[in-house]
Amino acid sequence: MPRPSLTRAEVLDTAARYVKEHGPAALTMRKLAAELGTAVTSIYWHVGNREALLDALVERTVHELATIRPRGGTPARRIVSVARALRRDLRAHPHLVAMVHERGLTERMFLPAQQALVHEVHAAGLRGARAAEAVRAIQYQVVGYVLVERNRERSPAQHPGEEDLWDEAAAEQDPGLARALARPVDSEKLFVVSVRALVESLVGR
Repeated sequence: MPRPSLTRAEVLDTAARYVKEHGPAALTMRKLAAELGTAVTSIYWHVGNREALLDALVERTVHELATIRPRGGTPARRIVSVARALRRDLRAHPHLVAMVHERGLTERMFLPAQQALVHEVHAAGLRGARAAEAVRAIQYQVVGYVLVERNRERSPAQHPGEEDLWDEAAAEQDPGLARALARPVDSEKLFVVSVRALVESLVGR
């Protein structure tokens, strides 16, 4: 029998944390049992085998990404809020999102965000192919931005970096631009600027 205090939710929470820290390939039932301080048989009792555990993690990730709630006083602002929430969730669950993709459930994972976007582009007056184009453009903007962010974060230190490339000699025509490009990127601010520009071009303010 499983440890009385152990619950299925605790098993999934610990497994999700382990996957986030080490990646899905490193997760084994034995390692998970050690993390929980229990027997492997107890894990099986709560969630089944490793494949069943991974399926449960995927289902929970899909469910968690379904809780996006638009905010704002206009359709455009609510669309931006959906985009920001989707980016935040994708960045918070990189390994779990990868597992969803590997199991062929990516489209299902994005469906709640798409539904929220459809509601808002309809509120902005778009219909048919124009509405679908807007939804996909915003979704691709979010996913593409997250991929660029993760690539920059995982890439080795750059030599020379932007602060070296945009020196005084390169700054003669626009010193303010050179100073700004030499500073570290504010990813959140840049994302909001880019997604707002896209949304306003598609649905207005």
